[in-house]
Amino acid sequence: MLIHDFHFSSILDGRVMLVDTSSEDQPLKGIVRAAQFANMLVSPRRGEVLTAETFYSRLTRGDRTDAITIWDMATLQPKGEIVLPGGKRQQSVTYPQLFQFTNADKWALVANFTPAQSVSVVDLDSRKVLAEVDLPGCAQIYPTGERGFSSFCADGSILSVKLGADGQAVSSRTLETVQDIDNQPLFSTPAWVGRTAWFVSYRGQIQAFDFSGDVARALGGSFNIGTAEGGAPEWRPGGWQVIATDGAGKLFVLMSPNGREGSHKDGGTEVWVVDTASKARVARIPLRAMASAIALTRESKPQLVVARGDGVIDIHDAATGSFMRSLGTAGGANPILITAP
Repeated sequence: MLIHDFHFSSILDGRVMLVDTSSEDQPLKGIVRAAQFANMLVSPRRGEVLTAETFYSRLTRGDRTDAITIWDMATLQPKGEIVLPGGKRQQSVTYPQLFQFTNADKWALVANFTPAQSVSVVDLDSRKVLAEVDLPGCAQIYPTGERGFSSFCADGSILSVKLGADGQAVSSRTLETVQDIDNQPLFSTPAWVGRTAWFVSYRGQIQAFDFSGDVARALGGSFNIGTAEGGAPEWRPGGWQVIATDGAGKLFVLMSPNGREGSHKDGGTEVWVVDTASKARVARIPLRAMASAIALTRESKPQLVVARGDGVIDIHDAATGSFMRSLGTAGGANPILITAP
């Protein structure tokens, strides 16, 4: 797994840790640097890890350079970079939907914020910026269709943009009211099954979107994962990366018993397992400590990887929920996102 260590005490020294979840004695296998509010992508197809980073000529001040650094997936050594003009790459606590692939991993999409919002389209083979698409009032990047992306907007709508062969926007379409911003706002990081993205709201509503076509499509049959005894005042999803999937109909949601207005980033103490066919909770997995991120390994018997608030990485059996092993701080000081290549 690739675990993004945001490194809050020294943000300009963020890292991506390459971790073997089956090794208790030596889980850390390598490190990729990810500087200054970086974002990370991995492409087995290209054999590359990409980091979108920001540097200053005097470390913390001076001239600013935004760049995509290209790392060799086999050696974890840098093999090139693409400088992004304008000093506009969005710098925020890392969200995976700020840096995404499209066009079969040939292009990268980079979110900008100045505070005007836009998306840069970058050709990874020619290593140049092709276009910039304005995105007023909308945020996050969800790859859509063959070449394009969608973004959620502040009024509860979703905007889909289709890109031409030159990277320029050729069409766009807005779907109104796909989420209830006031009562059921969605966490921006979904669990993906192919081109279907499963989202959960701050109050536990599950909603799926199909991004396979040129225009995003909200799928019917949304449902709530429910509640349980022991919530004070109530169980709600909480954390940074709160939803994962085994790809076979089960969703895993990080839950906190202390749900309230503003608790959505506080972390959770249980993982609830939900069957998407029956729309019912089928298991509750108690965690050993409060956690901020969860993910599942991509194998026939998946492991549930849990990034705790104290930096420790725990491994659970996804089928039974039982604790298997601790990897200590192999994920760095502040593990915040977990990616399975």
